[in-house]
Amino acid sequence: MRVLITGAAGMVGRKLIARLAKDGTLSGRKIAALDLHDIVPPQAPTLEGVGVTIHTGDLAAASAMERLVASRPDVIFHLAGVVSGEAEANFDLGYRVNLDGTRALFDAIRLAGFAPRVVFTSSIAVFGAPFPDIIPDEFHPTPLTSYGTQKLMGEALLADYTRRGFFDGIGIRLPTICVRPGKPNKAASGFFSGIIREPLSGQEAILPVPRSVVHTHASPRSAVNFLIHAAGIDGSAVGPRRNLTMPGVAVTVGEQIEALERIAGAKAVNLIREEPDDTIWAIVKGWPTRFEARRSRELGFAAENSFDDIIRTHIEDELGGRIAS
Repeated sequence: MRVLITGAAGMVGRKLIARLAKDGTLSGRKIAALDLHDIVPPQAPTLEGVGVTIHTGDLAAASAMERLVASRPDVIFHLAGVVSGEAEANFDLGYRVNLDGTRALFDAIRLAGFAPRVVFTSSIAVFGAPFPDIIPDEFHPTPLTSYGTQKLMGEALLADYTRRGFFDGIGIRLPTICVRPGKPNKAASGFFSGIIREPLSGQEAILPVPRSVVHTHASPRSAVNFLIHAAGIDGSAVGPRRNLTMPGVAVTVGEQIEALERIAGAKAVNLIREEPDDTIWAIVKGWPTRFEARRSRELGFAAENSFDDIIRTHIEDELGGRIAS
């Protein structure tokens, strides 16, 4: 089996690569080759008997995607994209990467004349307010950000290219992935991770929105599990509605902080400084809150059961099981 990953240098991409390297298989088949693509060189894993090829460049550049799919991978994980805050701040860049780049990849597959499984990472940002208390699978997507609009366009392309038989696509609408390791990025949702990650390391964190904000989260470990499951799921079981809202843990920011206190104590919580940011609040207040995610759960997708579990997963995976004293 040959696997292609776009956005391979990103956080989820790196973790997916590590998981594939550890397992050595995908959907019960041995991985023979990995193609890793990003705007900066992804780090190649050491895999005995597996050919690893690094590709760098602009996703939307002319002919770039034709060269990328020339090896005819069996599974393509399309993770590449400009994150929410940056897509809102830089209109041209967001559409160039998130829409034009996605279309270029999908069309390159079509023109190459093979039909791989394509797993596309979408986002719950495809939904816009006003919302019911719990958002059902049938809720109409009406994004209120450029990022959400770009992802929704990608979903529509994925469904149509799948309908036409150009590839077998599965779109997964990720909740906010939390707690993200490493340094903050330009995502408007970055503070959800920051108010947990920084205090656990003994550092101050900024909270730019009210504690009453409700949001749905899943850990990076769950995000990788979603991708792996989507790569092997039976397309006929999914049906024509190829874009699925993933499960997650819905909590208020205040409940996030309460979970942090239960696990790391009041000292960690005292490192959170509330500093309202009107720009971030303007984006976040239009985001969805709680999801039914019935279809994805019935299809075997699963996430954590509580935000405490998400914090413990971060401590296990990123902090060696220890927190700052």
